[in-house]
Parts: sequence; C-alpha cells; structure tokens
Amino acid sequence: MTESEFLALAEQTLSTIESALERVSDEGELDVECSRSGNVLEIEFVDNGSKIIVNSQAPMQEMWVAAKSGGFHYRREAGQWLNTRDGSELYAALSSMVSEQGGIPVVLSDK
Repeated sequence: MTESEFLALAEQTLSTIESALERVSDEGELDVECSRSGNVLEIEFVDNGSKIIVNSQAPMQEMWVAAKSGGFHYRREAGQWLNTRDGSELYAALSSMVSEQGGIPVVLSDK
C-alpha cells in the first residue's frame, strides 16, 4: 500500500470510529467526547475522565490504540486492521475497550 493510500484509509478509519461514538453518545447511551487533531482521535469518557487515544502511524502503516488496558498496534491485512500481536480485529477490540471504560456494552464496526 502506498503512503497516500494508507493516509486515506487511516483518515476513513478515524472518521468511522468518531462517527460511531458520536452516534452512541447522541443516543444517550454513553457520555463520550471525541476530539481530533490531525491523525489523533481522543475519546474521553465524561463520567470517569478516562481516555482512549487512536492514531495513525504512517511510517509503520499502522493504527495505534492507547487505552486503560494497554497499547496496541494494528496493521491492515486481508481488508481488516489486525493486532500485530494477537490478530484481534480493531473494531472488535475497540468495542471491548470502550465498553470497559464506559461501563456499558458498545459495539463498533466499520459498516
């Protein structure tokens, strides 16, 4: 994948995550605030002040996630962002992280 293809895909991924979380927040299920600064998406859980940070790393062609549960790297393989250590998928893992930090079940997807 070229750098410009990666950057476009990373931007789409960050926008998808942000839109999904804003939708959940608008429905009143979860009180989160999302803010973007370039390639960094900060997700703040208003009730407890915890955060999840999702950002793209163009030189490595990876998406990185920092959450209470740890730091994770995802590389694009077979049309999905897969964890470089355990093979878990980004949206499934992020759903678990958001659910854990937000205190309610949340399911995110790229659909």
